[in-house]
Amino acid sequence: MIRRGSETKELNATMFGGPGELHAHVLLNSDEFCGKGRLYNACVLHPGEAIGMHEHNKEFEVYYIISGTGTYNDNGTETSVSAGDVTVCNSGEKHGIFNTSNEDLVFMALILFSE
Repeated sequence: MIRRGSETKELNATMFGGPGELHAHVLLNSDEFCGKGRLYNACVLHPGEAIGMHEHNKEFEVYYIISGTGTYNDNGTETSVSAGDVTVCNSGEKHGIFNTSNEDLVFMALILFSE
């Protein structure tokens, strides 16, 4: 299967009370994971935008930072992230991410089931 960029669904939504919107391209639909996950997106947060703090249950989420910088909230501990960093939010944990820079924060998001 090949999905061309023009075929990806664009998603712009406020996420978990964060300011602004997440701008994403849905790369795989939830029914394309063979029952092993539900999300694989290419994401952009413009300056000042965020995905608010939220919890994952029976699944885990990974962010791979492609470009830009921001602040990642890992269960209440904030740390800066930049290109090449990988974050993991396991089942039962909480996380959020905020673009604190003057450039776009670009990252991949992947959610797989842990049970």
